Amino acid sequence: MLLTTETIRGKEMVDYVADYLETIEQRQVYPDVEPGYLRSLIPEEAPDEPEAYEDVIQDIERVIMPGVTHWHSPFFFAYFPTASSFPAMLADMLCGAIGCIGFSWAASPACTELETVMLDWLGKMLRLPKDFLAGTEGQGGGVIQGTASEATLVALLAARSRIVKQIQAHDPQRSEVEIISKLVAYSSDQAHSSVERAGLIGGVRMKKMSTDGKFAVCGETFRKTLEEDKASGLIPFYFCATLGTTPSCAFDRITELGPICNAEGMWMHIDAAYAGSAFICPEFRPLLDGVEFADSFNFNPHKWLLVNFDCSTMWVKRRADIIGAFKMDPLYLKHDHQESGTCIHWQIPLGRRFRSLKLWFVFRMYGLRGLQHVGLAKEFERLVRNDERFEICADVVLGLVCFRLKGSNELNELLLRRINGARRVHLVPCQLAGAFVLRFAVCSRTTESRHAQEAWRHISELASELLRGQKR
Repeated sequence: MLLTTETIRGKEMVDYVADYLETIEQRQVYPDVEPGYLRSLIPEEAPDEPEAYEDVIQDIERVIMPGVTHWHSPFFFAYFPTASSFPAMLADMLCGAIGCIGFSWAASPACTELETVMLDWLGKMLRLPKDFLAGTEGQGGGVIQGTASEATLVALLAARSRIVKQIQAHDPQRSEVEIISKLVAYSSDQAHSSVERAGLIGGVRMKKMSTDGKFAVCGETFRKTLEEDKASGLIPFYFCATLGTTPSCAFDRITELGPICNAEGMWMHIDAAYAGSAFICPEFRPLLDGVEFADSFNFNPHKWLLVNFDCSTMWVKRRADIIGAFKMDPLYLKHDHQESGTCIHWQIPLGRRFRSLKLWFVFRMYGLRGLQHVGLAKEFERLVRNDERFEICADVVLGLVCFRLKGSNELNELLLRRINGARRVHLVPCQLAGAFVLRFAVCSRTTESRHAQEAWRHISELASELLRGQKR
């Protein structure tokens, strides 16, 4: 078969990607550039005439790679993981080639239907209550959002729409503006900043709940706050519980919080963006106990389930609540199978990519058992605990270790600057109970025990140098 230029270039790019991932360990994990570095490396304007593909490829190494933070390096331990696997990348290539904009069943039947089935597959892997699955007699179902931030906002807006309709059904004279001015939503003071942002976008006040010694919201604190707010004339309507907080991977006590939300008629949304992937493992599934009380649940397969960004899965118990808040049917979107399922009423954007292909490829090529692995954080925790100069600052449950040098915040800030300045490993901090804390998150699919041990040796050596300097 005669190969076309496009086919040849496609094969070359696959080879480049494979080589990049196979040798990523040899690259400096954190770039050594200053803001604005790139502008001087490329022309001020786009070219008038086409350039050679070979020149473009050469500029990847000259222009792009010097400024890349290598998130898939086995020495990247910052933030949280962003998943990657060859099955998911291949599915993404196919998605780009098909190029459909699957906003309705008619726009691409396969896109709509595969997403519905994959969310049911994944829901069963998590052992979600049947109310959340589309392929049952329940009223729920799942959808792929772009990020957990979008899911939180969609849930809040749906909750706002529901409470306004409920109040106006009993008191038609009350205006929407008046009702919204009294609404109050709640989250943990450890919740991701996107939860607070959802409140800003939704035009409702967001109250942060204080947490206990495990950095979790508990039922009694929540109940007291609700009583105080109701006595002040406010209307509690939404609570965003977090399973696996960003700072320390803490878990709000949803078995206590859920019944309270149900009794108050409040929408409970569960944000398990990072931790949710672990719930497919039998040993971690108890962390999801209480999900039966939730109205919606979300996590990011693109963090830890080998599915490339973006793929944030969201389930609702009553899809009518979501559709009721977002449904619009202009003439140009109508078709002969309106009731066959459409995702545009479940999200903020109109267009959507064929993201469920990534789930389909990964689930089939790994299988459930191939995805059920969690481990290295405990090994790193042991290394930290064996060094009396350091302390562990939060329970190590999944893949995150929060630790610090015993001493001042300034000492730990200086240590982190030295760690990231050396650019051999990459970490970011958090604040827990007023303490500046270093976070070690196992992120890359290729991270092995030797990488964790090498990272600890490096951190320990830098700590020794720092402490010696402090004694002079």
